[in-house]
Amino acid sequence: MAKKILAALSDSTVFLREWIANPQRTGAVAPSSPQLGAAMARWLPRNPDSYVLELGPGTGAVTDALLKYGLHEDRLVAIEHNPNLAKLLHKRFPKAQIIHGDAWDLDQLLCDCPRPVEKVGAVISSLPLLNFPKEKADDLARKIRGILEPRGRWVQYSYQIIKDRSRGSDDFKLVASKIVWFNIPPARVSVFQK
Repeated sequence: MAKKILAALSDSTVFLREWIANPQRTGAVAPSSPQLGAAMARWLPRNPDSYVLELGPGTGAVTDALLKYGLHEDRLVAIEHNPNLAKLLHKRFPKAQIIHGDAWDLDQLLCDCPRPVEKVGAVISSLPLLNFPKEKADDLARKIRGILEPRGRWVQYSYQIIKDRSRGSDDFKLVASKIVWFNIPPARVSVFQK
């Protein structure tokens, strides 16, 4: 128990330091709660051989939930823009493909990674899409749609809890939406299907 508490404090310290350095890119002041991670992880693809793409994993709070819910670490590809957080993720998840880069380049990054990935069963996103112009969010959504398997899902959370739809989701079918109150701040998890 003490080891878990120390790990959580360490992650929070790293996360806060990175947020202070670049608040628009980091998008949150604390790592996602276990409840938020669980709300996102329950939407993993049914096929255990499908890849999952995580966008903006930060310190790996949602990543931990994905693995606890049954995702095989070698089926995870994560794109993290912050180089310090990407290094931390490499250490924590050595079997995953952790890519330091910009999520908006996801199509090229997936082709260039050591084990290239053409399609994914789910995209799990912690990106602060409300911090970006609508056109930029729409561009990312097109790329997400392009790499999803048929019936693949895009799971996105937002701090805009009064609205079901995330920025960029107009061309997706909304299949579920849930507010996670036990998170700082509370967040809405929206699930979209191709």
